[in-house]
Amino acid sequence: MPRRAGGERARGVRLMAFDVDGVLTDGTIFVAAGGEEMKAFNILDGHGLKMLREAGVQLAVISGRTSAAVERRARELGIDHVLQGEQDKLPAFESLCARAGVAPGACGFMGDDLPDLPVLLRCGFAASVPGAPQAVRRRVHYVTRAPGGHGAVREVCEVVLAAQGKLAAALKSYLR
Repeated sequence: MPRRAGGERARGVRLMAFDVDGVLTDGTIFVAAGGEEMKAFNILDGHGLKMLREAGVQLAVISGRTSAAVERRARELGIDHVLQGEQDKLPAFESLCARAGVAPGACGFMGDDLPDLPVLLRCGFAASVPGAPQAVRRRVHYVTRAPGGHGAVREVCEVVLAAQGKLAAALKSYLR
């Protein structure tokens, strides 16, 4: 049964970091004949990230791969920290926490695969997607209903906002 707890842990999140492939995307990578890599990002996820940032939560991406598409999308969304090419994500996460001035326990991380486990086990609020391996799903605080790349990030953003009592304010400007 998928885990949906985590509200109490999400309340303390001051920085929320995300893996890319399988979380911000559905994990599909398109490679053009010339070698250019393309990814598809969900607009609902993007707006969720903007709402979270506007509520005062710092945003980060920690990815094992390097992609110009990720760099561009992160810039468009105002993501504060973009760490790519990080094969060992735990040292990258710990460095990020130090640079951002946020304790690991006040950070959230959303990942979907075994290389994400060290960070998922170290952060204060760990989230994943339903397509993640059981070894990941069993160890996180929250598993989304939506799959990666199809609203899962938005769902987590709203969980954090709700836990912090900020979701109603984030929605208010749209409910005139």
